[in-house]
Amino acid sequence: MTILVTGSAGHLGEALMRTLRIAGRPAIGLDIKASPFTDAVGSIGDRDFVQRLLPGVRSVLHAATLHKPHVATHAYQDFLGVNVQGTLALLEAASAASVESFVFTSTTSTFGSALTPAAGEPAAWITEDVIPIPKNIYGASKVAAETLCELFARRHRLPVIVLRTSRFFPEADDDAEMRQRYGTDNAQANELLNRRCDIQDVVDAHLAAAKRAPSLGFGRYIVSATTPFGPADCAALRADAPGLVHRLFPDCAELYAARGWSLFPEVDRVYVNAQARAELDWRPCYDFRHMLDCLREGRDFRSPLASEVGSKGYHDRDFSEGPYPVHD
Repeated sequence: MTILVTGSAGHLGEALMRTLRIAGRPAIGLDIKASPFTDAVGSIGDRDFVQRLLPGVRSVLHAATLHKPHVATHAYQDFLGVNVQGTLALLEAASAASVESFVFTSTTSTFGSALTPAAGEPAAWITEDVIPIPKNIYGASKVAAETLCELFARRHRLPVIVLRTSRFFPEADDDAEMRQRYGTDNAQANELLNRRCDIQDVVDAHLAAAKRAPSLGFGRYIVSATTPFGPADCAALRADAPGLVHRLFPDCAELYAARGWSLFPEVDRVYVNAQARAELDWRPCYDFRHMLDCLREGRDFRSPLASEVGSKGYHDRDFSEGPYPVHD
């Protein structure tokens, strides 16, 4: 079964292509930029180009996108052209070719303003039932593309799964204050509690979604590391997150102190992956507990795939070049 991967020169696209090639599975990498993992160079918005690639393809993993950093460099129309019209072109071609499954990489950024509780309120408990309130063109364009995906699933019987992925990019945070207060490893380790996912788990979620799409028909799922928290913890997460974490993980304080690390004083949102684990038969491995075990053993807490893909993300690419990985 041939799989078409869009955005194959990007962080997630490369990770998907690496995984498929190692497994010996037929795959075609599509990107506007040439790369070792790109087999077809062209735009997802070019309908003739896309249609030529679809014969023989049984699954589409659509990771190509303009994303959050491009808000400062691109016009609204650019986001509509890539994220909405490009997705529409792929959906039309996939439907015409009777593709068996279509997986759309979306983002937890679609939740937008729903992610930020007011002062004094508990942390936001984010499940698939939370209604998105996009706060920029990136989030709005991804919600529009998700709606197209649902339309094609309902109207045209194209099996589609939407994955709202949390942070999986390798770079330091784009917030200057965060970079000053926390090293990249420290910050990303902390985020495994509530808003980060290792690239290996993201890849596994895509492959699981492709497998389950024909039987599910349509679904939206949050993809993030399994949180150790429950809904009853949301108030404590805003008031004293370190105290709660230290109660749940008594070894955390010593392991962090040995590295000069610190926990975030508060947590404002928690992404919940329970539905994805249950309905996609997805088994993420790289959570906060795994990270602490790696610290104790002197190992990198990231997956081997994360090391293979390396530090490439959106900062080392010209924003005019095209598809990029997504994050919240």
